[in-house]
Amino acid sequence: PKVLGVLLALFVAFIVAGWAERAVRGGLEKRSFDATLTRFFAKFTRYVILVGAVLGCLGVFGIQTASFAAVLAAAGFAVGLAFQGTLGNFAAGIMLLVFRPFKVGDFVEVNDDTGVCEHIDLFTCEFRTLDNRKLIIPNSAVFGSTITNYTGYELRRVDVDVGAEYSASIDATRKALEASAATIPGIVTDPAPQVFLKSLGGSSVDWQVRVWCKTADYWDVWQATVRAAKLSLDEAGIGIPFPQQDVHLDEAVIKALSN
Repeated sequence: PKVLGVLLALFVAFIVAGWAERAVRGGLEKRSFDATLTRFFAKFTRYVILVGAVLGCLGVFGIQTASFAAVLAAAGFAVGLAFQGTLGNFAAGIMLLVFRPFKVGDFVEVNDDTGVCEHIDLFTCEFRTLDNRKLIIPNSAVFGSTITNYTGYELRRVDVDVGAEYSASIDATRKALEASAATIPGIVTDPAPQVFLKSLGGSSVDWQVRVWCKTADYWDVWQATVRAAKLSLDEAGIGIPFPQQDVHLDEAVIKALSN
């Protein structure tokens, strides 16, 4: 009778484990949960039920399950030490999937490396760089570093530095750059464009043209902003100086050179 009861219990546990796995998978899929985590939690639920059923059946025959639990705990501790880095990557992968600092398709910077996210797996993240290289970074290195998500928001600001010659009027330069900002295609008007007087450089008066655009149009708007600033300054007759140096020669040097 005990053997039949144990076999029946294992059979029922097998059916319940399969039902629980399907229920967890279906419930998470209906909520559009991450596919990787969905499979993980479904399998985890199945095996927890099966292991519990096996341990319970062993107790029916008088076998002390406490010793098995101690052995399993020791084995788990040893495996944890052996796979410390792997488990760290796994835990970091779970955190990335839960907190979502970036998603597939975002352009991000991690550990001074930039690229478009292609995959977020349980142990590694895969990125495609701008020159089409595949970059694979362990999850622990990703989650433990500063992450810059360049496509995290709908709008992004384009900052273009412009230098004007010192002889040019400040007001005329500002007027020319403001006129150029109004002609840039692809920008948004809210927030409004801004022309900022940045500093007095070694060879030029430094300005910065700031315009806002949709993140997807960032590089196109950047080029258009540079082009519009150059054309507007040319039309206003304002030069863009290049670095210059004034060299002063001592009279003794001049005499030595002349001789």
